[in-house]
Amino acid sequence: MSASDTPDGMTSNRPYLLRAVHDWICDNNLTPYVLVDAVREGVRVPPQVIKDGQVVLNVAMRAVANLDLGNDRISFNARFSGVRQQVVIP
Repeated sequence: MSASDTPDGMTSNRPYLLRAVHDWICDNNLTPYVLVDAVREGVRVPPQVIKDGQVVLNVAMRAVANLDLGNDRISFNARFSGVRQQVVIP
């Protein structure tokens, strides 16, 4: 069973809720952030932004490029200390 499947075979509603909340936040001219467990397997974030195993990331359209709020992961490109890097959050 994949991480996005529930025991009854239905897909998880989490990615749909995440996309809806992100849209609502942006539509209201607020800034969407995600709190990431940076030590979780598969997470790719710049090590210099990790504090106490976590990182808070601004995922506003003006702060990132190629934002993908997918069913199994969030990914985007952003600049950290002027260097463009890809971020992946399962």
